[in-house]
Amino acid sequence: MGCTYSVYGVGRKKKLSIPEVVVFAPCMRIPAQCDLQRALKGLIPRDVIDKLSCLRNRIALVADDTGGSAITELRQALEEYLSILIGLTKKEHGLENLVEFKWKILVDGRQETSVANAWFELLSVVHMMAMLTLCEADTIMIPKDYSGSGFRVVSTDCKRDAVDLLLKAAGYLEFCVRNVLCCIPPEIKKSMSKDLQDGVLEAISIQALGQGTEIQLGLAIESQKATLSVKRRLACELLIYYSQAYQCISGCDLSHGYGKKHMWFIKWKFLEAKAAAYYYHGLVLDKGSEPTCHISAVCCFLAAQELLVESKKACISFCLATPVTRAPPLWGAMKHLHQKIPEVASRKSHMYGYLLEQEKALQSLPELPDFQLSLRPDDYELPAIDPTWDSGNWEKQGQQPLKDHLNDSEDEIETE
Repeated sequence: MGCTYSVYGVGRKKKLSIPEVVVFAPCMRIPAQCDLQRALKGLIPRDVIDKLSCLRNRIALVADDTGGSAITELRQALEEYLSILIGLTKKEHGLENLVEFKWKILVDGRQETSVANAWFELLSVVHMMAMLTLCEADTIMIPKDYSGSGFRVVSTDCKRDAVDLLLKAAGYLEFCVRNVLCCIPPEIKKSMSKDLQDGVLEAISIQALGQGTEIQLGLAIESQKATLSVKRRLACELLIYYSQAYQCISGCDLSHGYGKKHMWFIKWKFLEAKAAAYYYHGLVLDKGSEPTCHISAVCCFLAAQELLVESKKACISFCLATPVTRAPPLWGAMKHLHQKIPEVASRKSHMYGYLLEQEKALQSLPELPDFQLSLRPDDYELPAIDPTWDSGNWEKQGQQPLKDHLNDSEDEIETE
């Protein structure tokens, strides 16, 4: 969503601020209080425990206090925390299931999940980094100032920065699906938040690529150098992304708070993308000289017009689904298409009305061309493990290596 749902006090009355959404980011989850000291005391050096606790508490405090808007500070703290957290996931340390990690939803503070698994914690941290990155892209695409004409103006540089952030977020989520979820036992996955289902994570990753493609289509429309073929290709790629995102999420349990809203967002953008694809395909076909080309083109334009109407309905359903949000003013590619599609559909259907009457048997919607997708998620790798996990350092500090400590503990149990 947006990063915050703010409530401002005015006297004794409270006014709810309904956020506007350009880049959709489902609910952000943040760390809740958990007792790392008690779970890890005596097993690893005190300074490692203190560092883990300090960073985790700092992330929770900053996220709570700023509503997730302190993105740079949070990202830095999350990266630092990850470098130490990785040590808990190493099998040789035997610490994977000792700490019960708790997370809550940022918006309402409701504790959502409590799972004793270090891989779950790592998944939650990388997921939070992805949501922060989507929020940052959303902020860039919602400028504070408007032009004198009343229309929204977002600079080309901001749009390109937003695309870079969307690719980065997609990379975080792809890493979660491919490299983290596979390390979590099935029985633990069942107890996790529905927002962390592999299909949901994959859908968000793909839709981020779709939103990046939509921004690129808008840039192509603004460019005099971009050909009609390039615009059609981008529109068709946009449709493919949202088709894939829909397939990913359609098999998921959407009974959780943001599930239905997420589905409506994908439906809305899917219908817009399909309208764009048929519109540009129609323009390409209309350049042909045969009557069948013009008939097929008109079919494309009329289909695009109907899809645009349906997309407006889906947008309203998305905005009204809990939690309520506002749709942004039309911008970029969709602003252009909402103006052009009805105009071209009306003009071309009148122009070639006689052909449509004569050749009713040919009135079928042509297939859209298939293209190889251009955008890919950025590659993401975990930071290097913090050097404090080096057992050699522990011995220098007078701390018994963890492996020996665990063996000693087993001997004591057997003796008793």
